[in-house]
Formats: sequence, C-alpha cells, structure tokens
Amino acid sequence: MIPSCNIFLVGLMGAGKSTIGRQLAKCRELEFVDSDHEIITRCGVSIPTIFEIEGEEGFRRREMCVIDDLTRRQGIVLATGGGAILRAENRAWLKTRGTVVYLRGTPQELFMRTRYDKNRPLLQTSDPLRKLKELYAARHPLYMETADIVLDTGRQSVHCLLRRLENSLDLAVVGEDDPCMPSTHGSSA
Repeated sequence: MIPSCNIFLVGLMGAGKSTIGRQLAKCRELEFVDSDHEIITRCGVSIPTIFEIEGEEGFRRREMCVIDDLTRRQGIVLATGGGAILRAENRAWLKTRGTVVYLRGTPQELFMRTRYDKNRPLLQTSDPLRKLKELYAARHPLYMETADIVLDTGRQSVHCLLRRLENSLDLAVVGEDDPCMPSTHGSSA
C-alpha cells in the first residue's frame, strides 16, 4: 500500500462502491467521484447507450481515459465501475496512485441488490445470476491482485461496513506518515 490521500474502490456491480464511497469521503473530508458518473457527464449519454452504440470495447476505452485522469487527482475517494480492473493500465494506475479497496460480495448477494436495475447492460440477459457468477469468476483474481484491502460486504449495514473499512485504513497507515492528516512534526504537545 502506498501513502496517498486517494482511496479507490473496486468490486462487482452492486458491491456498494458508490454508497460506501460517498460515506467514506464524507468521513475523511475527501472528494467523492464515481467513474461511471464521470463517463456519463463527459459523454452526455447513459452507459447503456454507450454500450448500444460503441459496444463494451468502446465503453472500456472511454473508461480507461477517465480512470487515468481521475487517479491523477489527489484527495479523492473513487468508486470505479465493476469492469475497470479488466485493463492492465487501469490496474497499474489504481495500484500506484492510491489505496485500493476491494468490496467483495457473492454473486447471490449482488444479484439481490441489482435484480431490478435496468442501467447495468451486462445484466440484461435471461439469467443475470449466471452472468454475475461468470463475472465474479473472471474478475475476482484481478480484484485480489489489485487490492490493498479486501472487505466482504455480506448483509451488513453501511454503517458497519464503513466502520470496518475505516479501521482497516487506519491500521494500514500505522507507523507511516498519513499525507491526508495534518503534520504533527515539530509541534509541541
């Protein structure tokens, strides 16, 4: 883990990256950014529209540019799209520009959270649970390779998950200077 003000959240769709990310940013007084929302803002159309017009490959190219740009900032909590880790460049930028947290949920849990969401193009199939299982099998090793911290989301409350994540982040910087906190060097107590 590198000392940085940036915290990058990765995981499959429905893992809670945006929900946890907003709360974490508020607690840590950092800016919250959602890479999917940034893509929508820059393109002026929804993600399903991008998939329809350009396919997944077109979307992934756009996502790569946004991930590169956003990870260069300082002092952010970034919720990435579930497939952001598919490109080696994205994984490298995430690993070297901040602390990566993998919010891990089982395909069954994620299915329960996403089953009514029509804004997830990859789940618009006759068997979305099967698709989530396939995505998990393909992406889980990449999330694990990229993550500094792994947090199982399960059926816990947002408050409980946030507290566990805060504890993990605090433990990770014990013994290191935390660049996100005011310096205490040279001050008298």
